[in-house]
Amino acid sequence: MGLDVLMPANTLSWHVPSNPIWRPPTDVFETEEAVIVRVEVAGMREQDFTIALEERLLTIRGNRTDILERRAYHQMEIRFGEFGMQIELPVAVVADQIQAAYQDGFLKVILPKARPRNIKIVER
Repeated sequence: MGLDVLMPANTLSWHVPSNPIWRPPTDVFETEEAVIVRVEVAGMREQDFTIALEERLLTIRGNRTDILERRAYHQMEIRFGEFGMQIELPVAVVADQIQAAYQDGFLKVILPKARPRNIKIVER
């Protein structure tokens, strides 16, 4: 069961698993055209990520592997292994137009906002 941090209405809701999976620093912000999710997680490749959208719940998972060498740590703050997060988006998005890119240690997911459609009334 996950830990939920509740936010006021029409804002984001974070779902962080309660097991040992870690969550990298993440920014979520909104422009007029899109919701942007930016994750700071260096030392990865595009194929190390899994991104999924179900309704308004964005799930980002990955696995950052450590270099296997014998060492004695004096300090250890960089996390390795499986990570994951779920972000409840504040607005509906257009799923088939979502873009994701990984560059310079940042994963950036651009989720274009869905626009209301005008429905034409047809006389019969």
